Amino acid sequence: MAGRIPRVFINDLLARTDIVDLIDARVKLKKQGKNFHACCPFHNEKTPSFTVNGEKQF
Repeated sequence: MAGRIPRVFINDLLARTDIVDLIDARVKLKKQGKNFHACCPFHNEKTPSFTVNGEKQF
């Protein structure tokens, strides 16, 4: 199908990319337990609500 990204490309990209490193390059993440937290990059806030899970890569 035209316009679709091949699943093999997506799987390869996910295998080579660590979501924590990728996001931490733009938004300073702070480890709290199993997750990493930061202030949301999409709006102003004082209390961190943006969460990244390194194990799940989400």
